[in-house]
Amino acid sequence: MLKHRSSVVFVWACLLATCWAQRAEQLLAQNPCSSKTICSDCIRTAFCAWCFAPEFNGPRCFNPAVEGGTGGCDEAYIFNPDNQRTLDPMFNKELTRARGRIGAGMESSFYEESYSSSSTSIKSGSGYMAGGGAAFGENLVQIKPQRVNMKLRMNQMEKMSFSYAQAQDYPVDLYYLMDLSRSMKNDKDKLSTLGSLLSSTMRNITSNFRIGFGSFVDKLVMPYVSTVPKNLISPCDGCAAPYGFKNQMSLSNDTDFFDKAVAGADVSGNLDSPEGGFDAIMQAIVCQREIGWREKARRLLVFSTDAGFHYAGDGKLGGIVQPNDGECHMENNSYTHSTIQDYPSISQINLKVKEHGINVIFAVTSEQFKVYEQLSKNIQGSSSGVLSEDSDNVVELVREQYNKITSTVEMKHTSSDAVQLVYYSSCLGPKGNLKKTNKCDGLKVGDVVEFTAEITLKECPKDPSKWRETFTIYPVGMSESLTVELEMLCDCPCEHPGHHAYSESPLVCSGQGISACGVCVCNAGRFGKGCECSAHGGPACQCPLDETPCLAPNGKSCSGHGHCVCGQCVCDVDEDRHYTGIYCEKSPALPRKCLDFQECVLCQVHKRGRLYNPDEPKECGKCDLEPVIEEGRIEANQSMNENLCNYYDDDHCLYVYVYSYNDTEHLHIRAQKDKVCPKKVSILGIVLGVIAAIVLVGLALLMLWKMSLETILIAFVLLQGENPIYKQATSTFKNPTYAGK
Repeated sequence: MLKHRSSVVFVWACLLATCWAQRAEQLLAQNPCSSKTICSDCIRTAFCAWCFAPEFNGPRCFNPAVEGGTGGCDEAYIFNPDNQRTLDPMFNKELTRARGRIGAGMESSFYEESYSSSSTSIKSGSGYMAGGGAAFGENLVQIKPQRVNMKLRMNQMEKMSFSYAQAQDYPVDLYYLMDLSRSMKNDKDKLSTLGSLLSSTMRNITSNFRIGFGSFVDKLVMPYVSTVPKNLISPCDGCAAPYGFKNQMSLSNDTDFFDKAVAGADVSGNLDSPEGGFDAIMQAIVCQREIGWREKARRLLVFSTDAGFHYAGDGKLGGIVQPNDGECHMENNSYTHSTIQDYPSISQINLKVKEHGINVIFAVTSEQFKVYEQLSKNIQGSSSGVLSEDSDNVVELVREQYNKITSTVEMKHTSSDAVQLVYYSSCLGPKGNLKKTNKCDGLKVGDVVEFTAEITLKECPKDPSKWRETFTIYPVGMSESLTVELEMLCDCPCEHPGHHAYSESPLVCSGQGISACGVCVCNAGRFGKGCECSAHGGPACQCPLDETPCLAPNGKSCSGHGHCVCGQCVCDVDEDRHYTGIYCEKSPALPRKCLDFQECVLCQVHKRGRLYNPDEPKECGKCDLEPVIEEGRIEANQSMNENLCNYYDDDHCLYVYVYSYNDTEHLHIRAQKDKVCPKKVSILGIVLGVIAAIVLVGLALLMLWKMSLETILIAFVLLQGENPIYKQATSTFKNPTYAGK
């Protein structure tokens, strides 16, 4: 009955403990502030505030919305920073609203609301046009604002709105990069007659248009090109010497020169099918000065080929193992590191495209279109189109791809992993109809698109030097961007020298730490509210000085074999002794003592063992233990310092006894009368049972298989429209002598 009541009490105690634990978890989930013990951890928890008042007894980290605003702390001592966003008027210029020369024969004019117009004639080769129309090209604004300063706490989202509009008459730089292996000869000849048409087509889009031209073949090593001396001079009839990449014409508005540059560029030859186009793309992108890319312009790189491409790792075939460094290596308009560095990887190309705001258009033959279509999916802002056999559709293709690019705006950012950005926009729909997207389609020149970015600091970097970060939000393929100067609020001013709530005086925190934000930050090995406790033990750290819990039944502290520390016995340990037990009452020789008494107990109690002699059963080798033999199971009585001994004999029978010493060191032994032996198992019965089980399971599976087979056969016949139990009333027999006449 007593055991039953104890069990009930135990169950109720467990239930209450579980309920309290669940309640504690709920309270912690509702108010995670309460568990924070230092200021920096507190403010890294959303909506928590810290009280750094001296001698404050309440919880220093609290939620103002839950705990009455101040949590019992003087407002002058509360640190509760909010997200901040400030805008410099110098970097909040209005979006450009312009009217320019859109088509041939139209009046050339330019008007910009943000700036006063002035009619000046500037040299056209520098990217400006007469009449002042393009003179404002460098001042066009397509994203507003241009710079924002922010301060963010962890996990407290801040919203920021910005606008984008494609400016009319925005400058365009188009660099035509062409494969000039021999198979592209017809395409080159056709392109040389289309330069003027391409230029005039683009000038219908913008009055500020420039065009350039470059060509590529492959690396000058085997197995890409033949290294036979004569083939390095002319690899085929009428072919020029092979090369990696050449800038045939930097960006210019001289379309006549473009036609001449294309016509004057001779084709060359190589051995394998893939070309070295990635080398050329990399150099055309990163060599800003040599190519002539403008900072404020839509940058188009048209890549034309009828073959595949080599990429990172292929250079090893020619013994080139140095990775591509993504830097410009141009001298006299030629790539100098073709035989030194490997081809770039796709990810390197993508990185440089993003860094420099380049839109790549892959104009390739139909056989290669699917390859380059997949490639364009891995290069930001790129697209692909099918080039006709003689490239006569190149003008239409460029115009089509340009319209596709400019009719879409996609926002990206360069923030670290610590910062999360989520974009919302209604695009061209009703302003209130926001949807989660960073991309809008169907735009025309002058359309204004509003975006809202939800910016959240997800974590504070471990390195405090990274608590300030500058990143950009930019439209893909554009050089313009919104720059965000971010300061992460990851610690408290009162945790740094110079603040009135910070002190390194030896008079604070027991001289074992510093006082920061009202609490002690203890040195290594110290703890406690005032750093008064040592990790190495003894006073004023909630450690009881009373040795009563250490008193053994013999009245001695720790049985005389140890010392009392914080209410617990620490037993003596040296080379000769190693006492154990709650009161250090167990001797280091206890296991050996059991063996010392084993033979005598076996002989005197159980009449067995090597000391037992049937002729002299009372002698037992002169044993004088005088054990007390008891019925039933015996156990050691800890209050009497009894020690339990048990062992098994060769028949796996268990023998049990206990021994102890009284205050006069007199030995006392109690032995269990009956040994405990395992029940005998019938091996034959087990074997026969296993065999019978196997046979029965086999028969059952066989019957199940037969029944399943019959069911399947019946179902099959029924599907054929026949009844398996139906027999026709008549039978038909064929006469073998009947010939059918």
